[in-house]
Amino acid sequence: MRQMTLVGFLQAQNCTQLASSWRHPESRNDSMSKGYYQRIAQVLEEGKFDLGFFDDRLAMPDMYGGDHAHTVEHGIRCVKMDPLTVLTVMGMATERLGLGATCSTTYFNPFDLARRFQTLDLMTDGRAAWNVVTSFNDGEAMNMGFDRHVAHDLRYDMADEFLEIVLGHWDAWEDGAIVQDKSTGLFAHPEKVHRLDYKGKFFKSRGPFTVPRSAQGHPVVIQAGASGRGTRFAARWAELVFTAYHDLESGKKSYAALKEAIAQKGRDPSKVKLTNLVWTVAAETKSEAEDKWALADSLVNETDALSLLAEVMNYDLSKKGLDDPFTDEELAELSGGQGHIDVVVRVTGKKNPTLRDFMEVTRRGHARDPFVGGPKEIADRMEQWFVEGACDGFVISATHVPGTYEEFVKFVVPELQRRGLFRKEYTGSTLREHLGLERPENGAWRKYAG
Repeated sequence: MRQMTLVGFLQAQNCTQLASSWRHPESRNDSMSKGYYQRIAQVLEEGKFDLGFFDDRLAMPDMYGGDHAHTVEHGIRCVKMDPLTVLTVMGMATERLGLGATCSTTYFNPFDLARRFQTLDLMTDGRAAWNVVTSFNDGEAMNMGFDRHVAHDLRYDMADEFLEIVLGHWDAWEDGAIVQDKSTGLFAHPEKVHRLDYKGKFFKSRGPFTVPRSAQGHPVVIQAGASGRGTRFAARWAELVFTAYHDLESGKKSYAALKEAIAQKGRDPSKVKLTNLVWTVAAETKSEAEDKWALADSLVNETDALSLLAEVMNYDLSKKGLDDPFTDEELAELSGGQGHIDVVVRVTGKKNPTLRDFMEVTRRGHARDPFVGGPKEIADRMEQWFVEGACDGFVISATHVPGTYEEFVKFVVPELQRRGLFRKEYTGSTLREHLGLERPENGAWRKYAG
């Protein structure tokens, strides 16, 4: 029986994706301690989640008003630690949970990134995953030594080359290359370690790579691009896709379209899992959950929403009135979130939506359409999306930490297990085994790279 994939959506920062979460009375205050992240990891592993995954940005949200004062004052994702380091800490506290982190193809070096993630994969016995992003805005560019962010489609052209280098390096060591024969003095067969010698339009990298393959071959590749170009990139490269469909019907259409795009690349769509972002507020009863949701939603303020929307759109929204339509020229300047623009235009039916439209559709700063209820109510909605073909599983986002994950594991996971929709035990040790993915052979990715 087909079963759900479950992912915990995490941030190595002072709050969750919901900027107001740090103000929640039940949120822990030690988000810069190892114990905080180890507790989250242990809860997710107790719930048999496939993986915990870190979102990331390379800058504070300071686009709104061109200043970071409001960001720091309101705690709007102003602390951002290195997710790979935090994952290492989490890996030491768990044995089965997959561990994923975001890293940008625009601002990192392919060889360095390949080495970091493959090392994490070895140190966690094959549980690592890399979420491929091209970054959002000028703040990230300036932090990394550039004046402006690279144009949207060009970023993905660069990312295609970046992936070819990373995967090429991950294939450098053949299985069985290392023998460590002390009697003959042979450490590894040199003919089984290959140099890449890659030269492209944007990147070049020689090799040979310095980290052998892991128990799962190499880290799982995750992608979450929502624009047309981002979707094509995901169809080519991704093994796990994060989506954020706004409703069931559009989710089913988008799910089918992406699966078809994957098939057109010559890949098996059933081997690429599409997991949809969802907020859950769980309790023993529906009325208790509704009270919890009312509290969480009351903590959001307008500054949170405007700041986070300005960040993702790469545009200072303090220049716009809430009900002023964006001109064609202004929409062209919103270089950071083409996927968001496409969704807002489609949902509102307006060629030139207003700032209020963007706030209401994207729900930045808010938990959009949360699944609120007792075990039955939440499991019913998850089952409907899963069975009717809108997703292969869910990315669970939190209103407060670690409570959201604890409550989901306590109330919802047993109900999903009772229905046969989710595993009761891990049946393997690597992330690929959790996801039902085969261990990749050397060079397997080249079949669909073109």
